[in-house]
Amino acid sequence: MVLMANSRKDPKGRKLREGESWRKDGRYSYRYTDIRTGKRQTVYAQDLPELREKEKKIAKDIDDNILTDNAIKKMTLNTLFERYMATRELADSTRINYTRIWDNRVREEIGNIKVVQMLPSHIKAFYSKLSKAGYAHSTIKNINTMIYPALEMAVDDDIIRKNPARGSISDYGRPAEEREALSISQQEKLIEFVKQSNVYNTYYPMLTIMIGTGLRCGELIGLTWKDVDLKARRLNVDHQLIYKNLGDGCRFHASTPKTNSGIRVIPMTQEVQQAFEEQRKINFMFAKDKSIEVDGYSGFVFTAKSGRPLMPYGVNSILYNIVDAYNKKEVQDAKKEHRKADLLPKISAHIMRHTACTRMAECRMDIKVLQYIMGHAHIDVTMEVYNHLSDRERIEHEIARLDNVAINF
Repeated sequence: MVLMANSRKDPKGRKLREGESWRKDGRYSYRYTDIRTGKRQTVYAQDLPELREKEKKIAKDIDDNILTDNAIKKMTLNTLFERYMATRELADSTRINYTRIWDNRVREEIGNIKVVQMLPSHIKAFYSKLSKAGYAHSTIKNINTMIYPALEMAVDDDIIRKNPARGSISDYGRPAEEREALSISQQEKLIEFVKQSNVYNTYYPMLTIMIGTGLRCGELIGLTWKDVDLKARRLNVDHQLIYKNLGDGCRFHASTPKTNSGIRVIPMTQEVQQAFEEQRKINFMFAKDKSIEVDGYSGFVFTAKSGRPLMPYGVNSILYNIVDAYNKKEVQDAKKEHRKADLLPKISAHIMRHTACTRMAECRMDIKVLQYIMGHAHIDVTMEVYNHLSDRERIEHEIARLDNVAINF
């Protein structure tokens, strides 16, 4: 029986090995058992040399413990991403955001490529396309944080030997705009203008609280009066508000911090305490509705006239309008006084937070304390502020030395 098996030949008289067959349609096939799954698998080829090249690859995959199951081989990047997401414990808002980004950016571009056929060039070409379309490096980096770990899981599962996304991010995308903190002079001009303005003075307490606490925009608009302990001068931060479509239409949602570092109790300065007291008076004066509820939270500190929480973009809009009004007045004043106008830069809620962090660092606050107050998950983020300060101070010190040097010509 063994001799008969070994004597099998194709129409050209070539001996066929175990598992090989010649089919009546002219193709060749090779049947084998995947030792990992126990399933019988079959591959096909138009001629015998092509079939034996496939056999070599299968043998190498088996030696390297790589799965050879045909169903696995057909898996696309889209399917892999879905499997990867099923392994992650994520907040609903984060999961929906990841899925939205994938559907809008990745799914139709490279999502249908089979994982086993995915090459580094596929991913680099995709990132290059995004870069040419004007996407920021940070956006491309965010996409890579979904593609890379999904493919890394495929490596761990022995579907592929190495991750084609490794080292692919490079410097694709336009660089992020550097967000500078306000200088002390700019901060003073901003606050004084708001304080004296008949139009914007109701925002004075909010701006004072932003600079005095370093709250994120979502944390600021999510503050309720239950979070504010004026007697103990403490501010409890354990949630934020987001305005997104989480499958039920665009509306406010309360969200807990992604890491434990986001949960904190911030001590108030006397100035911040007074700002909260002033804000309470403003809310009472405008008789704002306290009953509006978002996921169990009510009695929001900062609201629109309706009592509804401020929109995230609403906070930035307020800041943009204030800066615009200041700069228009400054241009007029400078013209009358025959001097160059000293304009304020564009200011956002993030710049206000960065300014708060910078002021605290300038006071030489302990770096671990500053990390806690800012809610930074990693101290590297806090260190960047300190390093920037140190660089600036060294430059200023070296320039100041010139005042003490006699320059001889």
